[in-house]
Amino acid sequence: MIKTAVLIISDSCAEGKRQDLSGQVIVDILPGDKFQICQRKIVPDNQHSIVEELKKYSDEEKVDIVLTAGGTGLGPRDVTPEATASVCEKIVPGLGEILRAQSFKKTRNAVLSRGMAGIRNETLIINLPGSPKAVSECLEIIMDVLPHAMEMMHGGGH
Repeated sequence: MIKTAVLIISDSCAEGKRQDLSGQVIVDILPGDKFQICQRKIVPDNQHSIVEELKKYSDEEKVDIVLTAGGTGLGPRDVTPEATASVCEKIVPGLGEILRAQSFKKTRNAVLSRGMAGIRNETLIINLPGSPKAVSECLEIIMDVLPHAMEMMHGGGH
């Protein structure tokens, strides 16, 4: 089983002004026979809060994958990629690139997403956009490579 944490980054969801739909989309899409959701949390668009959760999930909880949703755009409070980059030891540019390239086929606005992916310790952190539709489309794009990524991170071959 791939131990997975879901981290939603949204001021309005954290304040209870809006319901988190994207987190539920992630939970619903990940096949239960391969992925175990062991952590799920909402934090505001605050770099310190995001960094603290990413460190906790990788350093203490030792999850395999953290899927974030939200905070990847161009808004003044969109800081998820910066928080992710600040905690990662290795960047995995191909994941962000393929998400933008494939999403661009559905909406031109995909080029405005700054989501990225990287590794801290033995945890793969992947930034997804915030909207439930975009989360669903992006997970569909990368779902098949996640088990192989875990194998590689744990010493398996290419």
